[in-house]
Amino acid sequence: MKLLSMPPGMPLQDVVVGASVYFPPIFKAVFIGLFIWLIVHRLVRNWLYSGAVWHPTLMDLSLFVLSVCGGMFLLTTGLF
Repeated sequence: MKLLSMPPGMPLQDVVVGASVYFPPIFKAVFIGLFIWLIVHRLVRNWLYSGAVWHPTLMDLSLFVLSVCGGMFLLTTGLF
């Protein structure tokens, strides 16, 4: 029994290969921002949960958003 396969150069094959290669820049910024946030969170974790900050979860979320913005900045300036 012969399996049905698409001949090379068909549009569907290009879409499938293109979809696996394309990675939107916002995901790259979130990925870079996650690593920035992991480093910053590790440095300020004791201060954050010591009671000096009124709402530590909100502050942590703000740090993550700033880290993603920093990741986007690194991507747009070409430093990363």
